Amino acid sequence: MLFLFWLVLCLLGISLLLLPLLLWRHELYRRYSGGRLVACPENQQAATVSVDARHAAATGIHGHPDLRLCDCTRWPERANCGQACLSQALQAEAPREVRVGTKPIHHLPILLAAFAAWCLGAIWHSQYLFRPRLMDAIGLTRAQLAQIKWWVSPHLLTLAVCVLFAYGVGWLLAVAHRKGVLQGVLMAVLLGGALVVASSYGIAGLPRDLLAIEAGYIVLALLIVGAIVGGLYDKLVLPSH
Repeated sequence: MLFLFWLVLCLLGISLLLLPLLLWRHELYRRYSGGRLVACPENQQAATVSVDARHAAATGIHGHPDLRLCDCTRWPERANCGQACLSQALQAEAPREVRVGTKPIHHLPILLAAFAAWCLGAIWHSQYLFRPRLMDAIGLTRAQLAQIKWWVSPHLLTLAVCVLFAYGVGWLLAVAHRKGVLQGVLMAVLLGGALVVASSYGIAGLPRDLLAIEAGYIVLALLIVGAIVGGLYDKLVLPSH
């Protein structure tokens, strides 16, 4: 019970630590996204160029993004140009209708991923898999377990952890403008790894068998949540009213 509360607090702490960084990356992406009208230095004719906003967001953590063009109406014929119009592009304002903000967070894939992770946990800790070893590792008797398994709060807290983690993965995908199974798994692994590192002090004294059982469940849960949230990012959407 205390371990679950520790996980929730660590997950909230990690989210608060990552929030300024992700907001800054989102601001850089918003600032440099969109097509911009420039006069090509070669022929002085109008051309529409796009700044590589994703590269700028990835390299601008320290306040000095590496700026470059990623598209132009004269490409691919003149793709090897010196990008002398970059200064014009930075001064030109991108049309508001082509600016891209944070992608929406779709709730159905997140809730489905959280429910799948919770069901996996129920099966993983059942009598048919690792419950006997878990009881030995914790030192619970059958009578004590019979009382605990009817408590509602541990089940609700476990479900809350799964939902919170799934929303964290969905939020990371939305801020980073990514989707897909591999991207979802990557975000889940990054968030899960940060959570494990943050909670390493609290879990260091737990029994080895308990850590092994929970580590196996966490790895599978990360893969399931990341695959579902990333793979169904824009394929399972609530209808708009």
